[in-house]
Amino acid sequence: GGVRGRGFYLKFPPTRFIDTRRGNALSWIIKNYIKETRENETGAQVYPPGLRHPVAFIYPNVYHLGMSNLGMHILYQMINERGDSACERFFLPDKRLQQEHIKSKTPLLSLENQRPLADFDVIFVMLSFEMDYDNLLTVLDLGNIRLRAAERNQREPLVIIGGPCATFNPEPLAAVADAFVIGEGEETVQYVLDTIYREESKQARLAALAQVPGVYVPSLYTAQYDDEGEFTALLPQEGAPAKVARQWARDIDAYPHTSAIVTSGTEFEDMFIVEVARGCGRHCRFCMAGYCFRKPRPRKLENILADIAKRPERTKKVGLMGAAVSDHPQMAELTEYLVEHKIPFSVASMRADMLTEQIAHALAQSGQRTMTVAPEAGSERMRAAINKGITEEHVYNSIELAAAAGMRNIKLYYMIGLPGEEDEDIVETVEMIKRVRAKMDAVGNKGELVISVNGFVPKPFTPYQWAPLCNVRTLKKRFKILGDGLKKEKRIKLITESLKETVVQSVLARGSRRIGEALLKAHVEGRSLKQVLKEEGLDAEELAERELQVGQPLPWQHLDMGVTQEYLAAELQRSESGKFTPMCFDGCRRCGVCR
Repeated sequence: GGVRGRGFYLKFPPTRFIDTRRGNALSWIIKNYIKETRENETGAQVYPPGLRHPVAFIYPNVYHLGMSNLGMHILYQMINERGDSACERFFLPDKRLQQEHIKSKTPLLSLENQRPLADFDVIFVMLSFEMDYDNLLTVLDLGNIRLRAAERNQREPLVIIGGPCATFNPEPLAAVADAFVIGEGEETVQYVLDTIYREESKQARLAALAQVPGVYVPSLYTAQYDDEGEFTALLPQEGAPAKVARQWARDIDAYPHTSAIVTSGTEFEDMFIVEVARGCGRHCRFCMAGYCFRKPRPRKLENILADIAKRPERTKKVGLMGAAVSDHPQMAELTEYLVEHKIPFSVASMRADMLTEQIAHALAQSGQRTMTVAPEAGSERMRAAINKGITEEHVYNSIELAAAAGMRNIKLYYMIGLPGEEDEDIVETVEMIKRVRAKMDAVGNKGELVISVNGFVPKPFTPYQWAPLCNVRTLKKRFKILGDGLKKEKRIKLITESLKETVVQSVLARGSRRIGEALLKAHVEGRSLKQVLKEEGLDAEELAERELQVGQPLPWQHLDMGVTQEYLAAELQRSESGKFTPMCFDGCRRCGVCR
């Protein structure tokens, strides 16, 4: 989502046209935008320059999306709570503002103090989606930050990237980042700042950061390739750890877990977001979050309620957030409390097998009009292969409960191109969707049925990390089977993602440093990644569609998520035979995380 960076779609002049000299008149349009944005916020913390170490925090997409990211809110609070640091936010300007920055020669400025990005000692980046890699390069360009870490001198900021994409495969941005935070940031970010404030030189800082658990300093490692250009190894310099272990908070109740700032200018207008649980123990085989954020950790109910009680007065709604919200052991008590105290709330999505009459009524009373469920696959066979663990009956049951509670609309998420999928599975998906519409009509639900379908993208540290992206021609054919099968259905709305984006995501998700070099070249020259790869004798679709062999060297193998490669390979085999893997339980030692 969001505005795309130059390398994919936008065509801007190169960085040299942005004047870095101080003293340029600040653009009235930019000044006004910052003023209006800040006036619309409750909870932002602004410290006068000079009192604290300034820390920049970039979310490489537009404000509207970035301010909906709870991870950014949590770290914003924690950095400011230190007492010695002031966190200031930066986002990707929209197209109009990007043009204004270039035309007026105004560098990118922080929302808090209108301080230029280049004036910070440290820049943190929250990277959640592959399509934001190029956006990050655009933000750095607009902030007059050299894109390559090796070219940034002693006086220029350190760029430290964290978030889901940095955790599962940082290699495509290895030339850009001075360091990556692998895993959850609550504890690691504190150690990172302590280290930066303690050490004076850039070299000393990087050497010390490499010793911090969960910090990966890419310049201390050399990637090796064979004559065919295939990745063979990543060699650490003396003193750098051979493996970097993902860090995760054992006690998530010890840290903030709500919105720091409430604003109407986001995806969730005037919503106070509360993380009710982290991680998911369902073992869905396609899901990176399920493997990279284990183990599942519900927050204590009394802490959740205490935080909700402290929400700002302007809050219109409380948003319950988490990878598996409906798995919280006290979900019923939580929703009951919110209804009883007339606190409107919403939930991103519910597992169809966890929806109860009480929860459905609580959601409806809160004003939720759409029930969102993710069957992911339309045939029983494919749901077994991906270990989804829900049946069509579960979906029907949730439709009945939603209708009885007064929720008129249903939204279903599916993927196409899953490993082992056949055309027949898509035909079955069409039939299932029609049966769902018929079921809605049968229970008197005349609302909208929205079907959102994406192409499956193989992700590192999942059992499908070795699987290919489904052949693009086959994907086109299957999307056509779906579209043709539903085109006569006037009350079914079909939303699909661009296959071009699916290919780019796949290339970046499993990419090596060589892909990163192509990405940088594409960005600097204002061309597409696909064009640059083609010049280098590489076909983007072929790269995405490659099946990797279990045991072959992988660009991300120096990272340790806790989940063993043996476990992932065994799950890949279980997928092929459709064997069910039960969810996480106390005392379990299967995957390696709780060893």
